[in-house]
Amino acid sequence: MILLDQISQLSDLGPTYLAVGVFDGVHRGHQAVIRRAVEDHRREQAVVQAAAVVVTFHPHPMKILRPGNAPRLLTSTPHKLQFFAALGATHCLTLAFDTQFAATAPEDFIAALGRAGRPLREVCVGFNWSFGRGRAGNLDLLTRLGERFGFAVVGLPSVVVDGETVSSTLIRQAVERGDWEKAARMLGREFSVLGTVVRGQQLGRQLGFPTANLAAHNEQFPPDGVYAVVADWRGATYPGVVNLGVRPTVAQPGGERLLELHLLDFAQEIYGEDVEVRFRQFLRPEQKFADLEELRTQIARDVATARAVLAAADQPTLARVTPN
Repeated sequence: MILLDQISQLSDLGPTYLAVGVFDGVHRGHQAVIRRAVEDHRREQAVVQAAAVVVTFHPHPMKILRPGNAPRLLTSTPHKLQFFAALGATHCLTLAFDTQFAATAPEDFIAALGRAGRPLREVCVGFNWSFGRGRAGNLDLLTRLGERFGFAVVGLPSVVVDGETVSSTLIRQAVERGDWEKAARMLGREFSVLGTVVRGQQLGRQLGFPTANLAAHNEQFPPDGVYAVVADWRGATYPGVVNLGVRPTVAQPGGERLLELHLLDFAQEIYGEDVEVRFRQFLRPEQKFADLEELRTQIARDVATARAVLAAADQPTLARVTPN
């Protein structure tokens, strides 16, 4: 997948099919929008070179429009890019969202897309998508502009799971309370965190259980505690244990919240690498121990429990969005 950052770059792609949205979480509803653009582009691709482009925004628009009430991100931009590529997008256009962009009239934004496409064939969105200054643009306006500029408009209906409309808000709530099953049903995959491995105090190594400290790219986390997880790194999957919290046994009160990953039977150097962690099962709450020896003993129990949980898991792997 090729990355773009200017609308004008669309002019080099030939017939273009756009899927437009914020796409935080890349949940089942978002996937439907992106898959429609990809599928329609492939019909033309059989005849002439064409492009399926996901158009998204960074940062999340609410961080600019209402920074005090901005949602915690389910997926950072690098994380979203992985899912867009898996869904078959040929390009991703990430537009910088700032106060100037927020003041753009909806007609001007769509006109810029229409002029850049050579030609713009189709714009796919969720039926309730809003855009432009004051969020004044909607599907009706987009349809009228499509008629003016000569592109088709596809407004996809919401996806309903277990009687509820899939939304990033409901997924955040499910993750926050550790409801993995609901989050997975709405996401279409297991909830995961993408992070970069950074150097920590290396206390885990001293205890005999080396850990990778993850500087997470997303902002929405499950409750503090210890979890059985699987981790994806460089195309391979590894079992592991995560401690999420403030490490009360060794850290000062009010310390930084950390995500520490111990990969089972793993001895490779991964500092600076991106790792995706998929949460499988909550094992226990975070707790304070009397000393490091007691902590070491509990970690050994956690590792044994995680091994048993992961070995016994008899469920389909929902590692990623299923590639097209």
